[in-house]
Amino acid sequence: MTLSASYKKHTLKFSSPAGTSRGTLTEKETYFIRLEDKAKPGIFGIGECGPLPGLSIDAVDGFENQLAGVCQMINEAADIPAELELGKFPSIEFGLETALLDLENGGTRKIVETDFITKKQPIAINGLIWMAEKEKMNEQVREKIKQGYKCLKLKIGALDFADEYNLLEAIRKEFSPADIELRVDANGAFSNESALEKLEQLAKLKIHSIEQPIKAGQWQEMAKLCKKSALPIALDEELIGIQSESGKNLLLQIIKPQYIIIKPTLIGGFQAGQEWIELAHKMKTGWWINSDLESNIGLNAISQWTSSLNPKLPQGLGTGQLYTNNIPSPLEINSGKLNYNNASKWDLSVLGW
Repeated sequence: MTLSASYKKHTLKFSSPAGTSRGTLTEKETYFIRLEDKAKPGIFGIGECGPLPGLSIDAVDGFENQLAGVCQMINEAADIPAELELGKFPSIEFGLETALLDLENGGTRKIVETDFITKKQPIAINGLIWMAEKEKMNEQVREKIKQGYKCLKLKIGALDFADEYNLLEAIRKEFSPADIELRVDANGAFSNESALEKLEQLAKLKIHSIEQPIKAGQWQEMAKLCKKSALPIALDEELIGIQSESGKNLLLQIIKPQYIIIKPTLIGGFQAGQEWIELAHKMKTGWWINSDLESNIGLNAISQWTSSLNPKLPQGLGTGQLYTNNIPSPLEINSGKLNYNNASKWDLSVLGW
């Protein structure tokens, strides 16, 4: 296979502002890398490289230059150079990995042989509730339940905790844990001093889990919370930037979380994700996969890989409907499940491809 590579930048526009404890998003820049076999012109694979400012380790000045340099190296070598080191650019690792898998599968956007595509086996996902005023969050909850979601994840940590608690309490009074599974994501917003008390309060509402209650990088503090809290804790940001297997193992051994959340764009792709999963199994730690505000290109790749893992819990793959200018695709959400509709087609015209 004689490879050529190129990329395009695309600014995704949110259909409505997306609020988190780190701020409100209205748009997101992403990049698509294209790999083509020169012997088979017109057939190409696409991968998405979409670092998220304020979270990704590679959301830095010079990112586009780095991506352009990777494409140049591939074009000069007519292959992916063995010496290519992308540890500091996990989203490029992810994009390159998935573009190559797509190309190897005929450039049809098929990444992994999975029942998700071949047998129309849907993936249960959580409905994401963004931070907003209490009334707006309540509207989002009602809409998601009306749409058939059985698992909701609420972003918390930006409003007054009493208001957030009251909203969750109202949901729980109306819907039992058997009706609706509730998850919350603090994105590290709780202080070390108040975290345990807040977790104990939330546990009374039979919340499934909380993602990243305190800021990442405080392993001993997080370990204390995981040991003392009646509410299960899922590590998210904590996984970012840890690349060696020994480092991953050390984190799990010290913190002993109940769950970990794997975001391929943030950790360097599927191979890195597989390492986390295998270590989690050894520790009897639960896990699920999350997208990270990718377009349908990245979401498609992550969803196919997720399906191949036979997930048992609802996954965090519901971000494909956030944008007004997403890449039209066969991905659909029905009754709280992500589906791949083979009757629909990919439309890459927005990229000129």
